[in-house]
Amino acid sequence: MDTIQGMRAFAAVAAHSSFTEGARQIGISTKLASKYVGQLEDRLNAQLFNRTTRSVTLTDTGRSYYERCLPLLEQFDELEGLVQQRQTELAGRIRITAPTGFGSAELIHLLRPFQTDHPKVSIELHLSDHHVSMVEEGYDLAIRFGALKDSNLVARKLTDMRIVCCVSPDYLAQHGTPQQPTALSTHNCLLQTTGNTIDHWAFKGSDGEYSVPVSGNFRANSPRAVAHMAADGLGIGRFPLYTARPFLDSGRLQLLFEAQEAISLGLYAAYPQNRHLTARIRALIDYLVKQLRGE
Repeated sequence: MDTIQGMRAFAAVAAHSSFTEGARQIGISTKLASKYVGQLEDRLNAQLFNRTTRSVTLTDTGRSYYERCLPLLEQFDELEGLVQQRQTELAGRIRITAPTGFGSAELIHLLRPFQTDHPKVSIELHLSDHHVSMVEEGYDLAIRFGALKDSNLVARKLTDMRIVCCVSPDYLAQHGTPQQPTALSTHNCLLQTTGNTIDHWAFKGSDGEYSVPVSGNFRANSPRAVAHMAADGLGIGRFPLYTARPFLDSGRLQLLFEAQEAISLGLYAAYPQNRHLTARIRALIDYLVKQLRGE
């Protein structure tokens, strides 16, 4: 058995916790993937997986081996590309995890021209509003808002995203236009439950930053859900600019207190600190920085 081939099969199975899915990802049969992993375990004289009829999970030894073999496989891929004089042509897979709202709209639009320019790059995008373990799940890149909580990750800032206060013209026609942020306490405010200060919104004034207590009859853990409710005239919402943009463009929402905005969220591309960045991943990060800061 070729050791690299065995490592590829092992890494694919580990990433998906499945021999069937792992084999599909690298284009071999489940039987062959099982054979390769078995031969690798024999060669190492170690059990890498706990196998039952229902699940495949890494042993402690397997997890350590997985964390170390991923960067080796990536370096081998890049070395192979150099030897074959393909260094000017990006190729290979990039597994990305991103927030659902941003990933399903903004990120998709950004990725499309990148893949058009680099047709041999294969992107696998996983959307989730929960942070996943990049190493355990086998992701190359995570797109995340706000400060990173995982000290094992390295982050590069892509841009700062404004947090905007929005309302529909229909709501203003029925309830009047608040003249100052402090007036929000008398309006129906739509709350996003994933923030740190759900019921207080920050604004800036001549004397510095201050917060306004807010309340309302709708709250959700998705900024897009809040934006939809605001566009439908239920109340006043606050969410990232990328969420508001389609509704602002169509006229269903308008900005409130633009001059008093106090908050922006950093958008980052994160990757494991022990991970060797291949040329394709570096190129994608550089491309995202250029496009987002260009906006």
